[in-house]
Amino acid sequence: MAESADILTGANQQVLLPDLNAGCSMADMADLDSVEEAWEALAEVTDVDRIVPITYMNSSAALKAFVGRHGGAVCTSSNAGAVLTWALDPEGRGQARGDKVLFFPDQHLGRNTGFQLGYTEGDMRVWNPRLDRGGLEELDIKDATLLLWKGHCSVHQRFRPDHVTAFRAAHPAGLVLIHPECAHDVVEMADEVGSTDAIIRAVDAAPPGSVIGVGTEIHLVKRLDDEHPDKTVVSLDPLVCPCSTMFRIDAPHLCWVLENLVEGEVVNRITVDEDTAAAARVALERMLAIT
Repeated sequence: MAESADILTGANQQVLLPDLNAGCSMADMADLDSVEEAWEALAEVTDVDRIVPITYMNSSAALKAFVGRHGGAVCTSSNAGAVLTWALDPEGRGQARGDKVLFFPDQHLGRNTGFQLGYTEGDMRVWNPRLDRGGLEELDIKDATLLLWKGHCSVHQRFRPDHVTAFRAAHPAGLVLIHPECAHDVVEMADEVGSTDAIIRAVDAAPPGSVIGVGTEIHLVKRLDDEHPDKTVVSLDPLVCPCSTMFRIDAPHLCWVLENLVEGEVVNRITVDEDTAAAARVALERMLAIT
């Protein structure tokens, strides 16, 4: 995210990351070498010019650049549907950019979005970068419309159907909100599925007295509960596992950065080399243009 900020900001702006150890375990599940190896393997059995690579915002600048160079786009959990529609034209309007997508690094967002657009399990295959040719047969690759990278968010993958079942047993009138990075069997049980922004809006819209079970990162759940004293907002996961990498950006680190700025010293600046930035900018700008 910090790299993307550096790519999209002007020359007169600088991007600082309070803790350089902050990151995303899901983003680490797809690196440039692995994606390039996958692309080469795919080229041996199908026309890669007809594959549209789509990378989630939670990925490195190098992967965004790869996507930009190969005619693809970046997506977020809010606009993944619009981006896949742009790539594949599921309604058959003659506007498809390709016949397949390679979606990384999160398989669950790709799968859930595909189902929302009318694709079936038979249209999807999981590409395991640790296996030869992704662990797929040649026919699987040719038949698939959605090639889903075997990656996941360690927090969202914790949510299970029995969490939803337990919540509904305790709160029969409760509302279940699930983030699309969760597994599909959990998503199927939700009252509403959506991005962080969609979850926030759904909690805002719920009537006073509502009990809301949320399948997403605990700090957002806690914030929503604090901001809505007339409602009860709880995590569906009773063990409450926070995102350890995201949580590294905390008040002490931010204070340290600001104190250095007061002293005239810029610390932990994030910069992306121009070649990578130029290609990644293409993919990011495509994302921003797709509605």
